[in-house]
Amino acid sequence: MNITIICVGKIKEKYFTAAIEEYSKRLSRFVKLKIIEVPDEKIPDNASTKEINIVKEKEGAKILTKLPENSFVITLCIEGTVLSSLELANKIADISMNSSNITFIIGGSLGLCDNVKAKSQLRLSFGQMTLPHQLMRVVLLEQIYRTFKINSNENYHK
Repeated sequence: MNITIICVGKIKEKYFTAAIEEYSKRLSRFVKLKIIEVPDEKIPDNASTKEINIVKEKEGAKILTKLPENSFVITLCIEGTVLSSLELANKIADISMNSSNITFIIGGSLGLCDNVKAKSQLRLSFGQMTLPHQLMRVVLLEQIYRTFKINSNENYHK
């Protein structure tokens, strides 16, 4: 199984980097993981809706150039489907029956443009709260790790 995570922006905090490295190491038992960062766009102060959409479109265009072929695409969107950890594990197990490649996409601080969302087969939400996209990368990796522990019938703390 190949898991690709495409995300906007670089991780700036060392504690996030350490957590990402830890979960990446843990996941290496189960999957081949690739994290692709695309540069974020500068957001003007007091950006108008039009300027925000332009930023999201530019970031989206960069994301779309990095999409692997023949991959099941999951976008992280606040308006997406909310799944429990067990439901996510079951969904990943179902997906892996038909695809050995899964790509997760995390947008920048403004979210994802419609063009990127349209490419996804699943829009996934981690709830109505807004999380910093750097932290979201850690949370996503932890949930992917939890998924593979569940699907391997291995204990993992609750």
